[in-house]
Amino acid sequence: MLSKTFTLLFYLKKRGNYSGGKLPIYMRFTIDGHRIEMTTKRECEPDRWSISSGRKVGQKEDVRSLNAYLDSLQTKVYEAHRALVDSGKPVTANGIKDILTGVADKPRMIIEIFKEHNEEMLALVGKDFARGTYNRYEAALRNVQEFLLYKYKVKDISLEKLDYSLISAYAFYLKHKRNISHNTTMKYLVYFKKIVLICVKSGWIIRDPFFAFSMAKQEVDRRPLDDTELKAIETKILPNERLRKVRDIFLFCCYTGLSYVDVQKLKRSEMIDGVDGKKWLSIKRQKTDTPSKIPLLQIPLNILDSYADHLHCQAQDKLLPVMTNQRMNSYLKEIADVCGIERNITFHLARHTFATTVTLSNNVPIESVSKMLGHKDLRTTQHYAKIVDKKVGNDMEDLRRKLEIKSSI
Repeated sequence: MLSKTFTLLFYLKKRGNYSGGKLPIYMRFTIDGHRIEMTTKRECEPDRWSISSGRKVGQKEDVRSLNAYLDSLQTKVYEAHRALVDSGKPVTANGIKDILTGVADKPRMIIEIFKEHNEEMLALVGKDFARGTYNRYEAALRNVQEFLLYKYKVKDISLEKLDYSLISAYAFYLKHKRNISHNTTMKYLVYFKKIVLICVKSGWIIRDPFFAFSMAKQEVDRRPLDDTELKAIETKILPNERLRKVRDIFLFCCYTGLSYVDVQKLKRSEMIDGVDGKKWLSIKRQKTDTPSKIPLLQIPLNILDSYADHLHCQAQDKLLPVMTNQRMNSYLKEIADVCGIERNITFHLARHTFATTVTLSNNVPIESVSKMLGHKDLRTTQHYAKIVDKKVGNDMEDLRRKLEIKSSI
């Protein structure tokens, strides 16, 4: 039985600069609200066209020939619709178009579709997407390309071969051959799955091959620095300038909540006079392109003062002389050892420390923390802001006193 939402229409399409004469005849078919327009490569005078019948009016041979051609097109559309129904494939407007244009006879290739997606994303960088998002999808594309060459010795693969076993093999490749952590592997699979879901929604594959594939992340110890650890890093006398510089930039982010990419590009013009007359940072987050304004506490102000005359900062118009993320993380391990902190410290931990130890633990409302972190959604802030035991203890102590006062009345 044909879809109740399937409609077909022939009509004349008027151009913006139309002043008279024939107009092109277009064909439009709509399924479940999704419409496709295609040219018939024929034309007709507007005064000879019947809107109700979608055909040219008249009895001459040229009229009969044109209408017969439109009838044949209509038949092809219904046959394409029937072919999709009989084959069990999703009945979509794109599916019908593919049959009519012959694209359905050519296998769709996953890398080709991935590249098209990324090209469209690149065109929307600065509008719908941040540059960092595009870069992550480009990295994900390269990973899939390298996997196909390694596993199947091919540069691309058709959607027909995209199944659960291929995805499992890809995950194994990332973990075993590329030595990528489980959680980062899951991130790359999320990017890949988005491309696959485009194929499902377009009707190019029937079933999501990620179905039943577990993409759960492992719980990672991302405990922020506590007051004692933070104080140890602040006060430790470090043996050389290299470690002191990394320590200063790390502490700056612990007291501002900036990520590595945001502090790395931080310009002098982004330090402004705030509404309270004191110094603030006013930036747009690289990851989300979201505005963020952060009042500067005394510790980050002191750090900025100490690098005001730094040659790198003056030459690059930067506030801080930030080195590569890889080197920063490497040196942070040295700093942790020197300070007696027996766990792995990465640069991103500074953001967690700001959210929890510096702000929420000192009763800064989560809404204010969220704005300073540049989050679009409060739930994202809650991911960073795991309430530490100290604050839970303080809150319960306040409750205990209130209950004691009530019971004594």
